[in-house]
Amino acid sequence: MMDCVEETNHDPLSAPSVTSPASVDTKLEKKKPNENVSLADNSLLVDISDALSEKEKVKFSVHTKTTLPEFQKSQFSVVRQHEEFVWLHDRYEENEEYAGYIIPPAPPRPDFDASREKLQRLGEGEGALTREEFLKMKEELEDEYLATFKKTVAMHEVFLQRLAAHPVFRNDAHLRVFLEYEQDLCAKPRGKMDLIGGLMRSMTTTTDEIYLGATVRDVNDFFEQETAFLQEYYSHLKEAVAKVDRMTTKHKEVADAHIKLSSCLTQLGTREQPATERFLTRAAETFEKCRKIEGRMASDQDLKLADTLRYYMRDAHAAKAVLVRRLRCLAAYEAANRNLERARAKNKDVHAAEQVQADACARFEQLSARAREELLDFRTRRVAAFRKSLIDLAELEIKHAAAQQELFRKSLQMLRECQ
Repeated sequence: MMDCVEETNHDPLSAPSVTSPASVDTKLEKKKPNENVSLADNSLLVDISDALSEKEKVKFSVHTKTTLPEFQKSQFSVVRQHEEFVWLHDRYEENEEYAGYIIPPAPPRPDFDASREKLQRLGEGEGALTREEFLKMKEELEDEYLATFKKTVAMHEVFLQRLAAHPVFRNDAHLRVFLEYEQDLCAKPRGKMDLIGGLMRSMTTTTDEIYLGATVRDVNDFFEQETAFLQEYYSHLKEAVAKVDRMTTKHKEVADAHIKLSSCLTQLGTREQPATERFLTRAAETFEKCRKIEGRMASDQDLKLADTLRYYMRDAHAAKAVLVRRLRCLAAYEAANRNLERARAKNKDVHAAEQVQADACARFEQLSARAREELLDFRTRRVAAFRKSLIDLAELEIKHAAAQQELFRKSLQMLRECQ
């Protein structure tokens, strides 16, 4: 039941001469459950109460509160790593009983490459920077790292909350093991062979989607329309994610440029007369404060827009996988019909063929009914999620714009006083 794969060592933030945010414990305190997941049923509530970042891994403290009789206690907490979340996702994907359900996408692996790269550059250029410049760059790195860390925690929490809120997934024995078992689940980082196996499974799914779409005729208008919609929807989301990522990257570069402007003005002020120095120093302070606002705006765009698009791109892929599994089931049902016709023509093993055909028919109809419900729920869920994210983003943009306007107003007033 528990898979062990080859362990790999990876230090997300390691560089000389600088204390990394990841080399010191980073902790997120208890917070409210994610609002994107419906928790109307309070019989099983799951949240990540806090998380701890170390050099090589992130440990999530998963807290559970339940009234379900299957669990031994009403409240309990366990510590889990990312690989154990992937282990849980794989157990759902491998279970044929869940073929008609949209399985929540596994949370992405914590990625601190950008922070590590900036940390390395900061360590290499420490001697060429003033103490003030070094502290500003270090503060920027820590803010970026913390934003990435919070996103990682949120993605892992959403995965668990969707499983806990689902009327079928919540009853799975593997979920109970994940939530209750206090020891390590023996789920380690995937080795090369596991990654190759995952790639082959992905290629098989894509091949089946193309082959079955061309060879199996689906007479159900609902699923035919959903297939066409999801293919187009997924491609649009993929394109949108790429464009939003470029936009947020450029926005972060704009925020970074304010540090250079502030430093240059500060250095220039030391070579000028006292009145000019005072003017340039205050201008530098304005750019530094503006950098913080621009950085927050870029982080909010990444969290509220880019992450929402990215999550539902992966969720749309999971919905497409349901349709592929349904086509496989339909192909098996049609094959059973053909085998039954041959058996009747030969008057041999008719009863066995009839039983196989009846089982295939029942399985196909059951899977189709579940898939219809899941796809309708997916439609409602994604609209509500996008609506909430866009409203939140608009409110944050207005808030930051007002703060920036007030900053410029006060800064202009101070600069006039310096003249």
